[in-house]
Amino acid sequence: MTPMTIEEQKATASTRSARRAVAGRLSWGLADQAASSVSNFAVGIYVARSLGLAAFGVFSLAWVTYGVVLSVSRGLATDPLVVRFSGVSDASWRGAVARSSGTALGVGAAIGSACLVVGLALGGSVGPAFTCLGVMLPGLLLQDAWRYAFFAAGTGRKAFVNDLVWGVALVPAIVLAAQVGTVSAFVLAWGVSAAVAAMYGCLQSGIRPRTTGARAWLRENRDLSYRYLVENVGVSGASQLRAYGLGAIVGVSAVGVIRGAELLLGPFMAVLMGLSLVTVAEAARVLRRTPHRLGAFCLLLGGGQAVAALLWGGALLLMPDRVGELALGDVWSSAAQLVVPVTLGVAGAGLGTGAAAGLRALAAARRSLRCQLLASTCYVIGGLGGAAAAGTVGSAWGVAAATVCGSAVWWLHLRSALRAHHQNPIREVRTT
Repeated sequence: MTPMTIEEQKATASTRSARRAVAGRLSWGLADQAASSVSNFAVGIYVARSLGLAAFGVFSLAWVTYGVVLSVSRGLATDPLVVRFSGVSDASWRGAVARSSGTALGVGAAIGSACLVVGLALGGSVGPAFTCLGVMLPGLLLQDAWRYAFFAAGTGRKAFVNDLVWGVALVPAIVLAAQVGTVSAFVLAWGVSAAVAAMYGCLQSGIRPRTTGARAWLRENRDLSYRYLVENVGVSGASQLRAYGLGAIVGVSAVGVIRGAELLLGPFMAVLMGLSLVTVAEAARVLRRTPHRLGAFCLLLGGGQAVAALLWGGALLLMPDRVGELALGDVWSSAAQLVVPVTLGVAGAGLGTGAAAGLRALAAARRSLRCQLLASTCYVIGGLGGAAAAGTVGSAWGVAAATVCGSAVWWLHLRSALRAHHQNPIREVRTT
């Protein structure tokens, strides 16, 4: 065998170093998502076991509402940050993060005020939960913004530490909430612990959020942010419409049953909700350095998540009832019937998010918006149509079918976008 030249040895060493760097960043992403998943899972389990099915349904309504607000914040503030400021100079990154985090904080304050008013107007069992959510939204959104900022800079370790701080602060907060025994107390515990992590993020980054820079940030990134806003709200808004519709058609308890089944898939649901935290930044780096490998990267990403979700769902089917009852209490008996359709839905969504990451990296905002609107429409139709036809179980199967179809749409559009990029490789993404 012919020995390698010095140039070939350097090239090989450089390739290996790049692969190790990618593996390291993805590993920190997985660790961070695991930490986030544990926190969310712990809150959900504690509420399900402590308060029962009806109260868990109220908590789930607050949860999906938070998901919509989080999507607004990510679309306007952090998604453009990850696309345009991943792997740039430190000075450029710091300036962008100050404006981006300030935008997230402003979104939390504005929508939080609206939630506060709505909660006070609603009253009853649902109103106080929404009032507490409104108070806590600024801290929740700022904590999420720091995670995106750290991954854009390639310092996922800091995001992981920040989520650990949230988890540690959550322990005494949940204990106190359990003593009070209300949904509102658990919402406050969840939000206060997130605010602690948000303040720690300021110390980690050495950056103070600039709410006064929000207008400039939105103006600079309007070509991406408003499309990402509609796209993200399409995801979480569809989930919220399905939750509200399911509550109206079947009952609030049905919302708790669906949430209980999703909690069983908790690790993968958390990864899907925050996928762009890691993968969009990494896909953007792949596109800059080796654009011909972007398609393979997205396929590996989406396929890996789909297979992992199917394996986890298979393990849940083998889980003894006493273990499920230990985790979810009275919610388990109903949630166990939904393991198969929810698993298929998560697997389909996992496959589709690989293509979504590729479209985000390509800054193909029009294509990704078109995909998401179609997928969200199918999600609502499948979820509510299934509920009308066969109750909670029918809703779960309708969502599973809609998610698989939506995934196929994402991949068709990614294939077209990659073909167009190879023919005209001029990037749309600004890096300054």
